[in-house]
Amino acid sequence: MKFNTFIIVIIVILCGSQVKTNATTDQKNNIDKANLIPAPDSKADGTLSKVWVPDNGDGTYKNPILNADYSDPDAIRVGDDYYLVSSSFQCAPGLPILHSKDLVNWSIINYAFIQQRPLDVFDKPQSGKGAWAPSIRFYQGEYYIFYPDPDYGIYVVKTHDIFGKWDDPILILPGKGLIDPCPLWDNDGKAYLVHGFAGSRAGIKNIIAVCKMSTDGTKILDEDAIVYDGHDKHETVEGPKFYKRKDYYYIMLPAGGVPTGYQLILRSKNIYGPYEEKVVLAQGNTLINGPHQGAWVETQTGESWFLHFQDKGAYGRVVHLEPVKWINDWPVIGNDPDGDGKGEPVLMFKKPNVGKTWPIATPASSDEFNESKLGLQWQWNANFKSWWAFPIPEKGVLRMYTVAAPENFTNLADVPNLLLQKFTAEEFTATTKVTFHTSANTKSGEQFGLVVMGLDYATVFLKKVNDKLFISQAECLNATKKGHEKENETIESQSNTVFFRVKVSKGAICNFSYSLSGHTFTPIGKPFSATPGGWIGAKVGMFCLRPDFTNDPGFADVDWFRIDK
Repeated sequence: MKFNTFIIVIIVILCGSQVKTNATTDQKNNIDKANLIPAPDSKADGTLSKVWVPDNGDGTYKNPILNADYSDPDAIRVGDDYYLVSSSFQCAPGLPILHSKDLVNWSIINYAFIQQRPLDVFDKPQSGKGAWAPSIRFYQGEYYIFYPDPDYGIYVVKTHDIFGKWDDPILILPGKGLIDPCPLWDNDGKAYLVHGFAGSRAGIKNIIAVCKMSTDGTKILDEDAIVYDGHDKHETVEGPKFYKRKDYYYIMLPAGGVPTGYQLILRSKNIYGPYEEKVVLAQGNTLINGPHQGAWVETQTGESWFLHFQDKGAYGRVVHLEPVKWINDWPVIGNDPDGDGKGEPVLMFKKPNVGKTWPIATPASSDEFNESKLGLQWQWNANFKSWWAFPIPEKGVLRMYTVAAPENFTNLADVPNLLLQKFTAEEFTATTKVTFHTSANTKSGEQFGLVVMGLDYATVFLKKVNDKLFISQAECLNATKKGHEKENETIESQSNTVFFRVKVSKGAICNFSYSLSGHTFTPIGKPFSATPGGWIGAKVGMFCLRPDFTNDPGFADVDWFRIDK
């Protein structure tokens, strides 16, 4: 089996590569070096998702192309390569970066930052806070990601090597409630930044501002100019993306709210307006609610495409790909059966023409822990420490040490060392094998568990009580509001090696089970309805916990973690 060769704990510059000037050539070289594009026999070697593959293998694709919570997506093309970035909120590492050759088949390649700033704030879980909707751009040999933290302002992070280390984030526009930034470098080299406002922090929303920016993207040069006020016609406008096409400036932005909204386009021949407006994408007669907030991309062959999200509750905000036609300098997105210029999402369509056919790929989900680096699908619930979990390749395990519960601990929502990944389909099974070695210094309280985490959570776990091991299933409602965990069933375990499983069915209904053999699984506890987290979908993963500090903790050796049907 071929495994992900990137590390969450420390993302290194691959193969000794230096700062690049020829972006297109270097990206190809880096992809080849990292072997990021699966081989043609990837279906056989198990690197593909077993629960969702959007490429139908016959020249068509099905939506969503990313059936996971890559919310607020933005994307660009550089040469023959496509890159996508999405929100990450409190999770670390943050701002996941994905790569594709054809806009359908995607792989996770990197993160824009390892630890989230301010470090002392995000060392603790901050539900719903952190890195909101980002934008990604490439200008004069550098990649830029602009992202907002609604409590601190707008940051920029840059690199010459998108596969390598990114520079430290720079706070370029401080202020509460400043969100959803996107840059534009005009034909004359002048740079601008568009952004929105979060009413929860700024006390105002539904307006869009533009300001001048230094060419290197590190300084704001003047005050905001309000270029659009949506209060007369729309419930909420936010998430603007800035483009120039022919003689028009375009601000593409969602309106109407996350689960119920639509895609609005503003255009003007003056960067400061006045802007005309038109709704170009809505739910129509489909089941795809709230299609909006995303990115316009042109292929090498001149085709236009639009990526956007759909809010699916506990499953998060999944990503769809829509064809685009330009009529009278307005984009028509998706299928337009009545010809009124307002499209609706497609469920299946011919793949983009990028000049050739590329192998099928999907973001990583399962992890065998046979490599020295943790798969890039994993994120922590807060800033992390390197010793919390690390692969030991010679043993083929991920070693997770028990971490002391934080002060004023109530439940797992308070715990930073939750190692989690996104739901990857409406229906899937997550199974892990673990051997738990508790500490001689702790008589009771050490735990290792499999968890489904959101505003509510449920878990099946091993716990040490009076030097014995027990298997328990528990749930916690209103976890982020200090709800208390309730155990539904507990049995004594006859072994410190256990297989834990959660089966997620349609409607995000989760059923937990365990096994001592790995063959027959015994249900435990009761069904749990997964819930989204703070602006994110539910996640599934593991934790390793102890009640208080000790000079040498116990540990869990996780043999593997597999996502299957």
